[in-house]
Amino acid sequence: MRAVTITLLTAMSLLASGCVAKTLVDVATLPVRAGAKAVDLATTSQSEADENRGRELRKREERLGKLERSYAKQRRKCDEGSEEACAEARATYAEIEELLPTIPVEPNR
Repeated sequence: MRAVTITLLTAMSLLASGCVAKTLVDVATLPVRAGAKAVDLATTSQSEADENRGRELRKREERLGKLERSYAKQRRKCDEGSEEACAEARATYAEIEELLPTIPVEPNR
């Protein structure tokens, strides 16, 4: 019985030392893994950057479309004699002129 107890205690101490060693390795590598994770989160991959640029371009194109529709509507009302519509049309046109340089021109095919 005593031999079994000694064998069990020896086995448990070996297992415990393995757990301690694993814990020490985990603790030692934690700063490296945390640093690598921080760098990964802080950087943007090329595909992510491309997606972000595409998304931003689509938003600007949508905004330009809305402005052009508003401008056309305001011009019609201005032509009908509405001074308020004429002022709004001038402001909308200025916004269109500001937005146009930020949208790339499609090449002719």
